[in-house]
Amino acid sequence: MKVIIMGCGRVGARVAGILDEKGHTVVVMDVRPDAFRRLPPGFGGTRSVGNGMDGPALERAGIKDADAFVAVTQGDNRNYFASQMAKEVYRVPRVLCRTYDPIRGELFAELGLETFSPTTIGAKIVLDLLMRDGEEAAD
Repeated sequence: MKVIIMGCGRVGARVAGILDEKGHTVVVMDVRPDAFRRLPPGFGGTRSVGNGMDGPALERAGIKDADAFVAVTQGDNRNYFASQMAKEVYRVPRVLCRTYDPIRGELFAELGLETFSPTTIGAKIVLDLLMRDGEEAAD
């Protein structure tokens, strides 16, 4: 599978390393070249300096034949815009969009994007751990 990951922070670099290790073709995009230092030693994928909201930058990264696009920058709006481009303009079959704001995540999902929120996931984990003594955790 060919995956383009927009954002080479901790999550993007970790996902890129795991996918590369499993034999997938991985392209990591970031606007800051120094972000690639987070990639694991021996990373065999491609590093692409560019903005995932820019069509030519996406095309240089290989969006036209990507199987998946994952947006994991720090900005919900950037992730949304780039994900919409990947989905609607380039017809990437699988598009995942991180949102920190759960309300935005719900809105983006209503607009047809597959979203996930570390805020929601983290809160659920905390509640599950807190309530581990047998009480039911809140949803």
